[in-house]
Amino acid sequence: MAKKTNKKENSNSIAVNKRARFDYFIEQEYEAGLALEGWEVKSLRQGKIQLNESYILLKNNEAWLFGALITPLISASSHTSNDPLRLRKLLMHRREIDRLIGMIDLKGYTLIPLNLHWSKGRVKISIGLAKGKKLHDKRATEKERDWNREKQRIMKMTR
Repeated sequence: MAKKTNKKENSNSIAVNKRARFDYFIEQEYEAGLALEGWEVKSLRQGKIQLNESYILLKNNEAWLFGALITPLISASSHTSNDPLRLRKLLMHRREIDRLIGMIDLKGYTLIPLNLHWSKGRVKISIGLAKGKKLHDKRATEKERDWNREKQRIMKMTR
């Protein structure tokens, strides 16, 4: 009989860009596949990725993930060059890419990665169509979050 463990084996999340929702208003979310090399998938399984300063580039009617740092494992092959900051192609439908290009060019939106996760054994990335927040917007968000936290404390005390 196998023992139950408390590990997060069923968790599909690989990495989350926590800074994205603080710095941007997310208007829409899209999901895209990610073209990776073998060593990158192995590194993702170990959780060695940073999405903090990455964003999505659209050029030549293709979407590319720029600035994501995937650290190679120590046991990675020495026969290939492992560039941790290389451009990675996003796999999306042509209509989605065309719609995104229109939104970025006409309305001043930007594309940022929100999180990286597993879906049916494949790596997927959630992309947010976003507008930047001003300093006063960030303060309002922080104030609202603090008020919600305080409200929960008050509700807990009255029970």
